[in-house]
Amino acid sequence: MLNRRILRIKAFKVLYSYAENPDLTLKEAITSLDTSTEATRDLSLYMLALIPALTAEAARRTEAARAKFNPSEEELHPNLKFVENKVAALLAADPDFCKLLEKKKLSWEQNDAFLYNLYESVKSRPWYSAYMDAPEHTLSKDAGLWKHIFEEELEDNEALWAILEDHSIYWNDDLPYALICCVRSLDDLSVHARWSYPPLYQSDQLAAQGQKVESDSAFVHSLLTVCYGHFQEYFNLVAESVSKWDRDRLYTTDMVLIAMGLSEAETFPDIPVKVTINEYVEISKYYSTPKSRGFVNGLLDRLIREREAQGKIVKNAKGLK
Repeated sequence: MLNRRILRIKAFKVLYSYAENPDLTLKEAITSLDTSTEATRDLSLYMLALIPALTAEAARRTEAARAKFNPSEEELHPNLKFVENKVAALLAADPDFCKLLEKKKLSWEQNDAFLYNLYESVKSRPWYSAYMDAPEHTLSKDAGLWKHIFEEELEDNEALWAILEDHSIYWNDDLPYALICCVRSLDDLSVHARWSYPPLYQSDQLAAQGQKVESDSAFVHSLLTVCYGHFQEYFNLVAESVSKWDRDRLYTTDMVLIAMGLSEAETFPDIPVKVTINEYVEISKYYSTPKSRGFVNGLLDRLIREREAQGKIVKNAKGLK
């Protein structure tokens, strides 16, 4: 489920905390990393739970309209296609899905206003109207509608961000990735007609499919451990590599990203230097200053080349590609 890009980001956040609070022990750092990774899967589960919750909201409002003193013909005989969508029915009837939600205390019951407003927004979309008017009613079509909802209604929803922020500090920034995971789950559900709890790491999922892959869990734990142990060394190396004027203006985010890049380059001979540099430059775009991209790219490239010349970074044939 979690790929290496998001694992690097999670390790970066933990190491940033360490840079700001040197009293953080390695054991505490690893625990924080593991909690953060598991939280992303929990968020994906929580967002999937929105499917039966929003469907229940639609059913409630449909019944309320029928029970009015003088309902219209449309209210008496509503189009129940959304209310009876097969994705919600499958999830609501899945014992593993329901048990996990109960175990992790994940529920939308306290968010009536959000569900009301979301349903109103969904009903106003042309793709919803097209879905409701189409004659066929299949699991695949229902999954397609939910993909529209996940892709177009949620990422920029300020009310949703507020709910997530109140729910877990570890869900900060994870919503876009969790929504991608939900869309993948919908694709899988539409094919197999059943939900399955995804492995935590993408490598585990690929291994289950018979592919030979290196462990993403081992990767991120090694990356965190090595960078934690050598952080002061890398900090000094960066400080010595810039002018005094620049040194006084070094951002902690940039320091952490460069330290992680050096750790990765030294620890993983199979990962090409170009890949490593590109990954941390990409992360800098979202978590550092506008000028950080060029700074991280240039300094990390120079330091890696210097350490290659010193024999401290050695790449095998795969890592040179």
